[in-house]
Amino acid sequence: MNADVFIDTNVFLYAISHLAEEQEKATRARALLLNESWGWSVQVAGEFFVAATSAKRQFQLPPSQAAEFIKTWLNFPTAAISSSTLLRALEIQQRFRLSYWDAAIIAAASELECHTLYTEDLSDGQNYDGVIVINPFR
Repeated sequence: MNADVFIDTNVFLYAISHLAEEQEKATRARALLLNESWGWSVQVAGEFFVAATSAKRQFQLPPSQAAEFIKTWLNFPTAAISSSTLLRALEIQQRFRLSYWDAAIIAAASELECHTLYTEDLSDGQNYDGVIVINPFR
């Protein structure tokens, strides 16, 4: 399964937020999830679960509720972490001098044939071998 855009963890976290100071971003994140042909990865699902259930988070979900969101979102194209994903991530990490985790997200986006990566964690407008980063909250 392929998708047009790849969604990073921060978009999912804003989508579930009920914090007043995040409502503009929450509205935008929800619109992306409802209106775009999107995909994500197993890595992003894991990151979402850890962050959404963290006691350090101001708006924290119970683990069962976070798991329900993930189960629903698994109906969308989901890139697995395979050996080819890992090797591609290592290439991207070296070439662009990114963290491994950011490189793995770009590699997963590429595997789903996504040309757009929605995130606020990387340089807006940067092209990583055909995957262009867009900060949807700018």
